[in-house]
Amino acid sequence: MTDIGYAALLIAFIVSIFTVISFTWGRIKGYGDLLAAARNGVYAVAALTTLAAIALWYAFLTRDFQVKYVAEYSDRKEPLAYTISSFWAGQEGSLLLWVWMIALFAVIVLYQNRDKHRELMPFVQVVLMSTAAFFLMILTLLSNPFARLPFAPQDGNGLNPLLQNPGMFFHPPTTYLGYVGFAVPFAFAMAALITGKLGDDWIRSTRRWTLFAWFFLSMGNLFGAQWAYVELGWGGFWAWDPVENASFMPWLTGTAYLHSVMIQQRRGMLKVWNFILIIGTFLLTIFGTFLTRSGILSSVHSFGQSNLGPFFLAFIGIVLVFSVGLLLDRLPHLKSDNELDSFLSRESSFLFNNLILVGATFATIWGTVFPLISEAVRGVKITVSQPFFNQVNGPIFLVLVLIMGICPLIGWRKASKENLLRNFLWPVIGAVAFAVVAYASGIRDLYALLAFTLCSFVVAVILIEVFRGTRARHRIYSENYLTAVGKLIWHNKPRYGGYIIHLGVIMIAIGIIGSFALKTEVDQTVAPGEMINVGQFSLKYNGLTQYPTANYDVVAANLEVYSGGKKVGSIAPSKNFQSATDEQPTTEVAIRTTLLEDLYVILAGWDRDMSASFKVMINPLVVWIWIGGSVLLLGTLIAFWPDEKDRRRLDARYGRGEA
Repeated sequence: MTDIGYAALLIAFIVSIFTVISFTWGRIKGYGDLLAAARNGVYAVAALTTLAAIALWYAFLTRDFQVKYVAEYSDRKEPLAYTISSFWAGQEGSLLLWVWMIALFAVIVLYQNRDKHRELMPFVQVVLMSTAAFFLMILTLLSNPFARLPFAPQDGNGLNPLLQNPGMFFHPPTTYLGYVGFAVPFAFAMAALITGKLGDDWIRSTRRWTLFAWFFLSMGNLFGAQWAYVELGWGGFWAWDPVENASFMPWLTGTAYLHSVMIQQRRGMLKVWNFILIIGTFLLTIFGTFLTRSGILSSVHSFGQSNLGPFFLAFIGIVLVFSVGLLLDRLPHLKSDNELDSFLSRESSFLFNNLILVGATFATIWGTVFPLISEAVRGVKITVSQPFFNQVNGPIFLVLVLIMGICPLIGWRKASKENLLRNFLWPVIGAVAFAVVAYASGIRDLYALLAFTLCSFVVAVILIEVFRGTRARHRIYSENYLTAVGKLIWHNKPRYGGYIIHLGVIMIAIGIIGSFALKTEVDQTVAPGEMINVGQFSLKYNGLTQYPTANYDVVAANLEVYSGGKKVGSIAPSKNFQSATDEQPTTEVAIRTTLLEDLYVILAGWDRDMSASFKVMINPLVVWIWIGGSVLLLGTLIAFWPDEKDRRRLDARYGRGEA
């Protein structure tokens, strides 16, 4: 089966090159038969990469340990779920996942646009298939997932214990869905530049693809944060690790692009800027893949040293030169239809939002690659740590939160002072009232107080906007308020779906602010029967328990949790040993979660007399990060769902039988 898998990849590589050539030559010469053959080539590449993926999963499920990749990332006692996720645990499998996704996306794009975009589609597929060909070249020539060992071991090495977590089951595929998803709007942008079809059609056709990619990249970052929080045992969820930054940077530019295209569609402005943003976003997804696989920067997430770095850098360079060259050539045809009428306008707030997001991207890039620059210049690799990113990006994100609240209150083109006063009055009153209540409740950290106040301002804006729309429907259609709010959202999905997404982002921001600014931490060694006091909690240590499981031996500490003198539960942080000689056990933290805080307990170590050392933290509001992710999911689904007016517009423009 593995021979079939490798043969499928090799044939897919050849077919992808044929497809690129056929689409290009067929489009230039107008050869319909050659274009038809190229379209079949897209389906063939998708089928062949699917076959290769099935072959690799088959090798994992049948425990074919003569396959090197299977032996490195699985063993016989591994649960089925983690055997499945072993597919993307290493370099070769994750690259196969990448190319499989882009091949499937190419088929979906081809099917979606079978009756439209006849001029764009060949070049859209040229870009997608060229990207697939690059990854297939890597897989067939440099990083073969089906490489075989000279012998068949009795058992494999097993999946890294740190990866045996539900977060790592979902984090890589959702991140790759985001990475690969951004290839589609990039391909349409390149096709528009090549053909000179520089209107809004390519943006309208890729709106949902962009939202799809942005959503999954958001989920990938959140799943990664959740994994780091519960599995790495350090009490945080985001350390500004180079690979964390690698997936965060395209999220920033992708967010900027999602907002910027609204201005082009509404006012015909920022056309060049939108091309720059989508080119940058796609390049950053490839750069993130490069960082993970090159091993040039130390990261808990990376795959270690490899020989793939120069090939990824070469691909990035080719894409950069090609795309920027096309853009420069088309600059005379990309003049804005309108100009910015006023600083006090929604356009200006969107533009400022874009500049702030791009500024955060550059700050993150600089902090990420600075160790390489310092090593090249001075011969010493100077690591940029978490405080730099927090101090630089923290104020930037506070400004973004403020803009998130201001933007809905300002009209397009030019806002009058009277409208501004009326629109800002109640949100500002609500934010000030919240600040007073927060201060009275004991929040004295000025940064946290300011950040929470800005978040409350945004929430007030969203609620007031929804209330105004609901009240208007209630008056016009005599609907009850519950029906009115439902129909308001359903009949204005992009707008109110966006508001719900913003609400989810604010919930995430609240969790981040609380956990960073209001954290309480205690390190203490106690004997059985002694207490650890932290914040409003007291923890009574009752000793250690040791027991085996199917996959490892566990040493757990038993702690009773008291609050206000009353017992509120028990928790058991532990260490897991893969074998009797394991000198580096994995840490399993114990977390007691409420809507207000997480009690986070780490078993740091113990002595023969049964005394044990603990790190105990109170992380306020962390659960709102995960709740905010769920709200973001809901808002994205609403914004993604097609409107009836969109269907009518597309049917009128691209009816069957039309070119």
